[in-house]
Amino acid sequence: MKITGVDVHVMHGVRRNWVFAKVSTDEGIHGWGEGSLERHEHAVAAAILHLAERIEGHDPTRVEFLWQVMHRHGFWRGGVVIGSALSALDQALWDITGKAYGLPVYKLLGGAVRDRVRAYTHANDIPTAAALISQGFHALKTSGWIAADSDAREEELPSALADKLAAFRREFGPGLRIMIDNHGRARPALAIKQIRAAAPYDIAFFEEPVPPDNLDALAVVRNANLPVELATGERVYFRTGYRGLLARHLVDVIQPDVCHSGGISEVRRIAAMAETEHVLVAPHNPYGPVATAANVHLCAAIPNFAILETARDLPWHDDVQQRPLCIEEGYFQLPDEPGLGVDLDEHLIAERPYQPTAVIPASWDPDDGAPRDV
Repeated sequence: MKITGVDVHVMHGVRRNWVFAKVSTDEGIHGWGEGSLERHEHAVAAAILHLAERIEGHDPTRVEFLWQVMHRHGFWRGGVVIGSALSALDQALWDITGKAYGLPVYKLLGGAVRDRVRAYTHANDIPTAAALISQGFHALKTSGWIAADSDAREEELPSALADKLAAFRREFGPGLRIMIDNHGRARPALAIKQIRAAAPYDIAFFEEPVPPDNLDALAVVRNANLPVELATGERVYFRTGYRGLLARHLVDVIQPDVCHSGGISEVRRIAAMAETEHVLVAPHNPYGPVATAANVHLCAAIPNFAILETARDLPWHDDVQQRPLCIEEGYFQLPDEPGLGVDLDEHLIAERPYQPTAVIPASWDPDDGAPRDV
C-alpha cells in the first residue's frame, strides 16, 4: 500500500473552524486526521500540504517511520503550526493502519485498559450546566474569569469565582465534578487568590493558572501550598515541552492536545512520561469529531487517563460524521470499527466553508485600554 495524495478540508463548525486532513492510498483505503488551530487554520492547512510531500509514495502503515520523517527531515521542528499539521497526518496514518488490519486504533496501541472514556464539557452559568447535566454529564468546566466580561478588573475575580462556584454547589450538590479554566491569564499572585477562593468548593483541578511560557511563574503557584490540584498543557508541545514541567513536579494533571502535540504517536509518549511522575492525563479537546475520536482511542489505552474534554458544537459535530461517536451518561463508548471509527461527509464539509471567527473575545484593560491575554 502506498500514499497517493493528501487533501485538506476546512469546515466551519459553530465556534471554530475545523481543519481535516484526508490521506488517500492506492488500495482505496483513506484515513482522516484533524489539526484544528483556531485563528491559524490557513497556516496549518498549508503546513499539512508541505509535510505531505515527505510521505507521499510511502507505506502509510509505517506510522512511526513516517512520524520521524515528518518531524526530522524539515530541519525546523516543533511549534504549534507544524505540530498541528504533523498531528493531523499522524492521526490519519493510524486511521489507515487500523483499517488495513481490521482493528480499532486502541487495539493497535496495546488494547483498552478501560471499558469507556469519561468526558466533561463546559458551562459558565446555571441554565447551561443544568441542560448538560440533563444530557448525562456529571463533570463540567467553568471559567476562572467573569465569562461575560472580558474587561473585568482583577480585584473582582476571586470573589466572583467564589460566588459562581457557591451557586453551582447549591444548585447541583456535591456530586458534580467541577474544574476551573483560568486560560493562563493571571499573574501568580492573582492566580493564588483565585485558587484560594475556589478551594472550599471541592474543585477537581485548576487549569492554566498562569501563562504557559514561564515555568518559574507556575512554580510560585505550586509552592503556595494550595489545596487544589493544578493542570496545564494545552499550549505545551511535544515531549521536549513537557520534560521540564514533569521533572519539576509542577502540576498534578497534564492536558496534551492530540491536534497540536504530534498526534496519537506523541501524546501516547507524553502520557508515558507523565505516568512515571504519577501525573494524570486529561487531554485538551475543544475541537471537531476526528480529534475527539483520536482522543477516545488514546484515552482507552493509557493507564493514567483522568477525563476527556469535549465541546458539544452541535449539530455539526455529529452531522458531519457518517456514524457519530456514541456518548452515554457522560462517557464515550469505545468504537468497534477499524481505524478511528469516524468517516466524514465531504458534501457537508463543502457546504460549510471557512469563516473568520473570533473564538475568544479580545480583552482590554478597563482602566487604560491596554490589550490583555485572551
